[in-house]
Amino acid sequence: MAHIVSQSAYQRLTDRLNRFPQGAPPSELLTRILMVLFDRRDAELVSLLPIKPFTARQAARIWHRPENETRRTLDRLADKALLVDIEVHGQMNYVLPPPMAGFFEFSMMRIRKDVDQKLLAELFYQYLNVEEDFVRALFTDGQTQLGRAFVNETVLPDQQSLIVLDWERASHVIQTASHRGISTCYCRHKMTHLGRACDAPLEICMTFNTSAAALIRHGHARAVGVSEALDLLALARDHHLVQFGENVRQGVNFICNCCGCCCEAMLVARRFAFMHPVHTTGFLPQVDKNTCSGCGKCVERCPVAAMSLVSANDPEHPKRKVAQVDPERCLGCGVCIDACEKTESLQLKHRSRKVLTPLNTVHRSVIMAVERGKLQHLIFDNRVLWYHRALAAVLGAILRLGPVKRAMATDQVKSRYLETLARHYS
Repeated sequence: MAHIVSQSAYQRLTDRLNRFPQGAPPSELLTRILMVLFDRRDAELVSLLPIKPFTARQAARIWHRPENETRRTLDRLADKALLVDIEVHGQMNYVLPPPMAGFFEFSMMRIRKDVDQKLLAELFYQYLNVEEDFVRALFTDGQTQLGRAFVNETVLPDQQSLIVLDWERASHVIQTASHRGISTCYCRHKMTHLGRACDAPLEICMTFNTSAAALIRHGHARAVGVSEALDLLALARDHHLVQFGENVRQGVNFICNCCGCCCEAMLVARRFAFMHPVHTTGFLPQVDKNTCSGCGKCVERCPVAAMSLVSANDPEHPKRKVAQVDPERCLGCGVCIDACEKTESLQLKHRSRKVLTPLNTVHRSVIMAVERGKLQHLIFDNRVLWYHRALAAVLGAILRLGPVKRAMATDQVKSRYLETLARHYS
């Protein structure tokens, strides 16, 4: 009987995770991961929490517990990086982050003794790299994705010939963030436990703003200044790592420095390139076929297999090869440019199609929710109230209609709902 009750708690927690646009497909592996990170009682309590940020007083009402006791529980969960606590106008707000980018990564972003990190690494690898349902749902459902690549600013050509916006630069994120934190790279830490890690720097995962403040407060990240963060960014580029960060223009909360062998985003970009799981930069490398020597260094350097060698179609040198870019695979990160030092036959150019990036986290979450049929969960997220559940069911039914019927059904209600959403989430 205890086993049934325990399983039920983790099933309810899984249901809670899947009300957010970035969900986690149910599986035995997911349950095992959650059982490592949450004890049964915590799983039960967290499953009742709303999606949007909440206070200890609000959680106390939902849990039917005294506020002081509730605050202690919330602080304990935040200390384990299962919740993120954010100070707003002198009052602490809490939010349950999604699994990724969220508490999956947080569990491996420092060396810990309170959880079995080797077991977690093995479970994460099976859930993310073998089962594939999770990464498919996270990176390929809908058109708007969680993350985007940042361009390597050091290989950009003359700025007079190429316009680069502030939000396209990782250096701008570093320079304008309210807080900057450095942690252990989740991906390479995971691979270390599996004996598969590369030799890229480990202490180089970057968080910013409210996420950094929370992780620093609880010892999951080390606070750094602008100068040290820029030095680490340069170190990442020296090791040919791709900057992969939150897909927003304002208030970026994370930038990972990714290798092509360990990091989830790059592995997914390579395996599911045709589904465009990672938003690209606005740039694309262009090959000068007249000067390309066909050395293949750019092919070796590319983390997503977007570069290849093809025949130069040179009748005087029939065996001559040149580099070729697959624009559907290419992230536009510029990592390949540095590899072409001898002939300088690669140069970044603007893509012909403009890359659209959401304004902020709220904007991206709404777009993702609409695309994935989960908007009702963002609007009516208090599952304790029966009328919220009823309204969520109605809106969920609308979102499951075909495109034409859905447009007709939502014409009368979308303005009111979106106005409510903007007011509650801004």
